[in-house]
Amino acid sequence: MQRSHFNGTLSLAELGQTVTLKGWVAKYRNLGSLLFIDLRDSSGIVQLTIDHPENFPDVRNEYVIEVEGKVAKKDVPNPRLKTGEIEILVSKMNVINKAELTPFIIADQSDALEDTRLQYRYLDLRRPCLLHNLRIRAQICSIFRSYFDAHHFLEVETPILNLSSPEGARDYLVPSRVHPGSFYALPQSPQLWKQLLMVGGVERYYQVAKCFRDEDLRADRQPEFTQLDLECSFLSQDEILTLMEGFLKRLFKEIRGVDIVTPLRRIKYWDALDTYGSDKPDTRYDLKIRDVTALLKKSSFPGFGEADMVKGIVVPGVAAQTSRKVLDELTLEAKKWRLKAYYCLKCEGGALTGPFAKFVDEALAKELIAELSLQEGDVFFFSSSDNRRIIDFGMGGLRTYYAKKLNLVPENTFDLLWVIDFPMFTPVEGENRVVAEHHPFTRPRDEDLPLLDTKPEEVLAYAYDIVINGYEAGGGTLRIYDHDIQWKIFRMLGLSEEEVAQKFGWFVDAFRYGTPPHGGLAFGLDRLAMILAGTENIRDVTAFPKNLQASDPTSKAPQPVDPKQLEDLFIEVKSE
Repeated sequence: MQRSHFNGTLSLAELGQTVTLKGWVAKYRNLGSLLFIDLRDSSGIVQLTIDHPENFPDVRNEYVIEVEGKVAKKDVPNPRLKTGEIEILVSKMNVINKAELTPFIIADQSDALEDTRLQYRYLDLRRPCLLHNLRIRAQICSIFRSYFDAHHFLEVETPILNLSSPEGARDYLVPSRVHPGSFYALPQSPQLWKQLLMVGGVERYYQVAKCFRDEDLRADRQPEFTQLDLECSFLSQDEILTLMEGFLKRLFKEIRGVDIVTPLRRIKYWDALDTYGSDKPDTRYDLKIRDVTALLKKSSFPGFGEADMVKGIVVPGVAAQTSRKVLDELTLEAKKWRLKAYYCLKCEGGALTGPFAKFVDEALAKELIAELSLQEGDVFFFSSSDNRRIIDFGMGGLRTYYAKKLNLVPENTFDLLWVIDFPMFTPVEGENRVVAEHHPFTRPRDEDLPLLDTKPEEVLAYAYDIVINGYEAGGGTLRIYDHDIQWKIFRMLGLSEEEVAQKFGWFVDAFRYGTPPHGGLAFGLDRLAMILAGTENIRDVTAFPKNLQASDPTSKAPQPVDPKQLEDLFIEVKSE
């Protein structure tokens, strides 16, 4: 039979028409004289009604079938189905292929373990929710290409086999058979190539780029991932951000029907850390960090050092639930953030109570209640450190903990903002050196260039991240285009001339031939799809993802290879 329609596209508009459909049996109910089948294809589900099923072939779940029948109006519509107002009165049915009993139920709601679903991912993908996620992912790419094509960007592919270079994570290496003992590296990003495209006069480039990083995994990270990668010449930071906001506005409108108000808010890096305890702040809820260093250093607590900063958050209405056991649990959380402990002061009966209250006299208690606007039942959680980043990130972790615990995050809302003015360098604790906050090609702000020689830790960069609902959904920088400044940054990062020549010589040499000012950004396609699909797991929007052990449960990769392959590559594998 020749298919006439996709199942999910049928409606009352086709009433009375004879249609030919194909798909999988999602569910069947045999009532003896009547057989009802939910027929699923990639577009959705439609109900088939078969009179006198004894005259038709037997079917089971996941059988592949084709049917011919007339579109009829249902007596009782099913509001849960897009096609719920109609049914197909089947006159012909063929079984194209049979199916064994599947290892789990093919439905949106599944109690199967994730590794089981990943092992049989080809079955998991039949679940409508996963097909929906893949459509969102494809739609993002379509809008991306359409939008930037209209803004005169050119799609250019960059190499997958690269030279290994330090970019913050471990490279995946590919041995060369032609050059024994030498290796290519899979790209962590197309960073150097897209900058060379700017030197080459392309001016505006984009790419849906595969990237690879050998790093520890989590729910929003994969070893191979996809960037919506961009680079452009002759645009300022403001012009780049405005251009990107236009893309995001169109993306959210077309995929979620949400009108994003632009221009987006811009929060400076240190303001984000000091207020929200994160460089990717979720501002859909309050719990802002309060600096009480001056006040709590007036307490009699002996644990605050001279250089310590004391910061905390006010959590409303949790005094009754904040027991010694809760504080012990929070102290374990604090140690994850390299803090000694989280302390607390409860507001009860107009006074401050709790284990720490013995260090606070009556006058100081009144000052704290007034300064923090504490109400009955509120708890002020706080900690201390002599490191600004550690105390801020530590309080940010506590802020996120209570936001989830108290369900403070509103559902179906989108919070978009830019974080700008990142530090150029991050000091290495305990060592007299710095590393690049982003990458060594990030351009320092013009007004901070004099500080490179005197106070490098105070130098800010033309760097920006797009943050959506507390996720870093993309980030970029303006790039260094001056040959001398690039060499200076390399030297500040401790790279010798020999190291620079070996790892980046081919790149920085290009700067001597008329390099335009340029900058760019890369959106994380996987994270954008995750956010727009409303899931918190990046594996839900990836067709064939790796698990948390960086393995592919479907193909069982990675696996040992034939010794002859290793011999051809001049590689010997040593046992542990």
